[in-house]
Amino acid sequence: MSAWVNTLRPDHVDGEHMDIAVNLVESYLRLTGYLTLSEFEVQARRDDGSGGFDTITDIDIMAIRFPGPIYAGDPHGGNDSHLLLLDDPALLLEEGQIDVIIGEVKQGAAEFNPGIRRHKVLHSILRRVEWLFEGGIEQVVEDLSSRQVCEAPARGGGTIRVRLVAFGRAPETDLHTITHTHIVETLMGFFSGMDDAFRPVQFRDPAPAMLSLLLKTGFDVSKGATPDSPPTA
Repeated sequence: MSAWVNTLRPDHVDGEHMDIAVNLVESYLRLTGYLTLSEFEVQARRDDGSGGFDTITDIDIMAIRFPGPIYAGDPHGGNDSHLLLLDDPALLLEEGQIDVIIGEVKQGAAEFNPGIRRHKVLHSILRRVEWLFEGGIEQVVEDLSSRQVCEAPARGGGTIRVRLVAFGRAPETDLHTITHTHIVETLMGFFSGMDDAFRPVQFRDPAPAMLSLLLKTGFDVSKGATPDSPPTA
């Protein structure tokens, strides 16, 4: 059992700021127990024989979650443990399984850029967590490229699920799609349902900070019409 913590990530410098949608997604994943890496570029050697390298794509989010419950505050085994549990069934986590997400984040429709399925891209990303896999990453890369998910044996026992996930606007949330609506509703549920635990928190990232501020100032944030909603009379 562990309390949630903000994972470390490089600060954005030189006047560059994280995309607000990426910030929302990263905050959601961090609160639900994932270690994250966001907005990083993937380099590969050129195919023209020059020996040089190019940036072939950028990855919005990579996240890894180890098994075990995550709490809004360390309950030290107290009776209120279940009240502080940060759990989202939509993540489809399985007991004893490591979950790795390679994510595409859109402000509009949730969809994948073609580059995310390229062998060079997936291989470069997964090299960062290669040690976790009992049998290496070659088959993992092949499975992700062809069907967007792979379950593989983990070093030391258990399994690792690796999946591509698109974040954005979509009709529903499933294994490969998580909607921004779901993320906002989930975060608001955490903040309002565990008010005592979250009231002292000073969020520095803009997305959770704004949601927390809206709740603290008494706003009623509820789902309204979406671009796909039919017009009302």
